[in-house]
Order: sequence, then structure tokens, then C-alpha cells
Amino acid sequence: MTSAAQLAERLRGAREACGVTQQQAADALGVPRTALSKIESCTRAVSTLELTRLVDLYAFPASYFLAEGDGAPPEGVVQLLLRAIPEMTRDPEVGDALRFGAALYREGASLRRLLGRRVQPTVPDYSAPMSSTSDAIRQGENIAAEERRRLGLGDVPISSMADLAGNQGIWVSGAPLSEDLSGVFVSHATIGFGIFLNRRHEAVRRRFACAHEYAHALFDRGRTVTASRRDNASERNETRANAFAAAFLMPAGGVARQLGRVGKGHPSRHARTFLDVANDAAAGAVVRERSGSQRITYADVAELARHFKIGFRAAVWRLASLKHASKAESSALLAQSEVADRYVRVSDGNLPPADAASMPVRDSGQASGWETDHDRALRRRLVRLAIEAFRQEVISQGRLREIGRKLDIDEEELLELAWAARPY
Repeated sequence: MTSAAQLAERLRGAREACGVTQQQAADALGVPRTALSKIESCTRAVSTLELTRLVDLYAFPASYFLAEGDGAPPEGVVQLLLRAIPEMTRDPEVGDALRFGAALYREGASLRRLLGRRVQPTVPDYSAPMSSTSDAIRQGENIAAEERRRLGLGDVPISSMADLAGNQGIWVSGAPLSEDLSGVFVSHATIGFGIFLNRRHEAVRRRFACAHEYAHALFDRGRTVTASRRDNASERNETRANAFAAAFLMPAGGVARQLGRVGKGHPSRHARTFLDVANDAAAGAVVRERSGSQRITYADVAELARHFKIGFRAAVWRLASLKHASKAESSALLAQSEVADRYVRVSDGNLPPADAASMPVRDSGQASGWETDHDRALRRRLVRLAIEAFRQEVISQGRLREIGRKLDIDEEELLELAWAARPY
């Protein structure tokens, strides 16, 4: 059993190694700072409850504080994070959130051990060398398809990326990280695998970041901490993780199927072959699609992004990688990001997420407005069809305005959105 003096010294060393001030530690214990100072100078005993709380705060194994001898402290999760994320020492909110998350992960791993379960996740290890950026992209896309097969996901959207990672034994939580930091992956013996996502980013960006960090669990588990920042985005392991995330969230088959449902994604000319029954021979013809009918618009991309629950820009880049959009078309679509945002807002009726069970009803018994999910889905479908019909010049401005009135949409705004989908 360690002596009182050794325990006091180890508590002080662990606190300093974690970048925690005496005041922060005292606040965690609910005691004055002077009491924490006395504990560390061995002039006041630390209670069992206080020791437990400090072990959680510092994310060190309890055995380190209680074991005999002068062994060096192990490098814990918090120490690894401090090295990779210096913002922890500059911003108390960031430091507190990451320390709290690390403590929760360690607690969860401890419970797994007590239950006789594995701490290390069972996700496959796909680590492999990369000879070039194109090789990194190829690996990311191939393994995304393989993971979808392994998990039985088919080509459908993933309902919750965080739930998927959690079900694979990977801890996931949020922290108020700096703007340039989208996520962090941690691999450590005390917790297994953990992911921290930037709570300050919007939901679709966090979703993509979660898939990106999941890729690091598959490819880069040999690294103890991988921080995904703007300034390291060009590194091959980050490129591979981005390629994985895009292909995992928007599988090629699912994208083709969604485009096919709106009559797009086909070449402008394609051969059709069939059996000529009279002559018992093959016959065929070249079918030409109506001019411009196959062009993918910002509305098509917005619906794809909505379907797969990712951002508009990420959807454009995915379409480009799948050769559904040329470089020029992709650039033009990206320039319409704000129009796409307006389209989503208008087609959703400018309403917050619906809770149909709590919505009022009209005297007629019908649900008011477009508040239920089913109503919104219908509204979105009608808006998209109207814009596409106007783009292809099969309905007039007058007809478009009439549709806008029926859908309770500002006619001028709907008309502006429709014109924005016309040829560049």
C-alpha cells in the first residue's frame, strides 16, 4: 500500500500532468482550494470519495495512486489529448468537456470489464500502406463498401452515425472544440476507442465527422490520438477518412437509385436491345433523352443530401466522385449552396422539426399547415416536381405561382428558386 506522502505526491503530479489547476480540482471535490493544497502537501487526508472523484477527473487508473513503489505514472487519455489539443489548456470549457468525456469513457470501459465484456471494439482492422492520394481515396471507398456489407446496411441511409459507432463498441460524445477541429479519435488501453465531435458544428457536419473518425478506428488505430483539423486535411490518412465517410454515408448504389427515381442519372443517349419476336432475332435502337432532362440541379442535390442526412457541399463532392456531375457542373452547384438552403427552408414550410402528436388541428379535423412528417414529405415532393417542371419548361410561371399558393409558399420566392434551377 502506498504511503500518505506518496499518495499526495502522485495526486499532485497527476493533476499537473492533466493540466488541471488546484481550483478546478477543488471545485470538482466541492472543497476550498486550500483544502486541495493541503491534500497535495500531505497535511490533510484524502477521503475515499474524494480520491474516487480525483481519479475520474485525472483519468488515471486507480491502481497508480494505490500501488507501492515509485513507478512512473502511465500516460493517460487526458495527457494524450493535451498533447494533441493544446486548446485544452487555453480554454477551460474545452478542457473540462474532454476530461469529462474521457472519464465517462474510462467508466464505461470499467463496467465492460466488470461484465466480462471486451473493452477493445471488434471492428475490423483495415490498416494498410498508401502509395498515393489516389490510393488513399480508393482504400477509403472500397472499405466503406465492405463495411456496409459487413454491417448489412445495403444502400439505405444510416439513421444515426453515432449510434452505429456506439453499437460497434466505440464511445462517442461531443465537446466544444475550436472551429478548425471537426473531431478527435482516441485509442487507449484504458478506454478502447473513443470519438469526440465538435459540438459547435451543425448536425450534418458532426454526422460526417463521426463517419470520418470511425474510419480512423478502422484504419489508424495504431495512433493513440488523431485530431482532424483544417491544416492536416491534405494528409493521406485524412484524405482516406474523408473518402470513406462520403462513400459510407452516400453509397453509390443508393445515389443511383435516388437519381433514378427522379428520372436522372442516365446518359443522354443509351442503347436499348430487345427480342424481335417475328424474326426471332435481336433488335434495338438508340434512345435519346430529352435535351437537358438529365442535368442535376441544386434541388436534386438538396434532396439527396436530405435523404442521406449529410451537407449539401458533401453531396456535391460525392456526385462528382461518382461521375454524376462534371467539374464545371460541380462548381456551379457549389455556387448555389445558399439557394439550396433556401429551397430546403421553403419546401419544409419554414417550420421547426415537427412533433405531430403535439400539433393543433383545424376545425375541419385536418392537421394545420405542413407540420407532420408525412405532410412535409408531400410538400417537398411537390416543390421539387414543380421546380423541375418549370426548369424543363413544361409549366409556366402562372402555373408555378398557382402551385405556390396551394402549398402556402411565397410565390416570388418559389419563382426565384425555380429560375435558379434553369440552365446556367
